[in-house]
Amino acid sequence: MVITARRSPFMVHTFSLSSVVACFMAMSAVPVQAQTQTSAPAQTRTQGQAQAQAQAAPEHEAVEVKKLLSADASWDGVPYLAYPPGRPQVSLLRIRIPPKTTLPWHTHAMPNAAYVVSGSLTVQAKEGARRSLVAGDVLPEMVNAVHRGTSGPEGAELLVFYAGVKGQPLSIPAR
Repeated sequence: MVITARRSPFMVHTFSLSSVVACFMAMSAVPVQAQTQTSAPAQTRTQGQAQAQAQAAPEHEAVEVKKLLSADASWDGVPYLAYPPGRPQVSLLRIRIPPKTTLPWHTHAMPNAAYVVSGSLTVQAKEGARRSLVAGDVLPEMVNAVHRGTSGPEGAELLVFYAGVKGQPLSIPAR
């Protein structure tokens, strides 16, 4: 599970659930100290005092979790069969495609998914199936099937996540 915290429309921070839980657990284990204006050393507050102050403090923004994709098949309905054998390696690429650009025909040997950050893209399978995407859309990519993409008049920016194995090419030109 992934947690996304938004502080403004321009900044998005993503954390794994385990890192958020570890952070909260670490915070609860640290003694809370009161600040005094005298020269006396700071006093450790009791748990009840800390809870009372926390309840009086203004609430922070809520953590928002939104699953963008969960797929066991590519966008054309072909089921994913298995991950490639070998030592796993994940990759995340930011791909910027200029306006009205058609990528070469290619394949991927591993499951991968694309998120359209901006612009638009039309994905086409060699057999003819097409799917049009705009900013905010997510696409579970085809595996071992020839396809290509064509950007719209404003171009396209993608984040593409690959779940492959060490040393495996992320994209293979079609023959």
